[in-house]
Amino acid sequence: MLENSEAGYTVYVLYSPSANNIYVGFTRELKNRMLWHNHKSKKGYTKNFRPWQVIYTEVFILELEARLREKALKSQKGREFIWNLISKKKELSAGSSSVS
Repeated sequence: MLENSEAGYTVYVLYSPSANNIYVGFTRELKNRMLWHNHKSKKGYTKNFRPWQVIYTEVFILELEARLREKALKSQKGREFIWNLISKKKELSAGSSSVS
């Protein structure tokens, strides 16, 4: 896994708070891909659940590695991991907003 997406493929997880929905994908250009998910796309799954937030990313050198990780995150076990991550982030944000 890499730190910088310029040299590889980014596997990403999007979350739509308004629809309480997730989307998993991979790309070489995450900023551009997010523009399509949130603004430019006229059709497709993600159009129906805007706005999307990036909640998780991993970067890989090889496209095959990215595809395999995307597939793993789309599995039942992967989705459990994602929903647990979302729950933890919600707990953290709820805790930080109640602190005086």
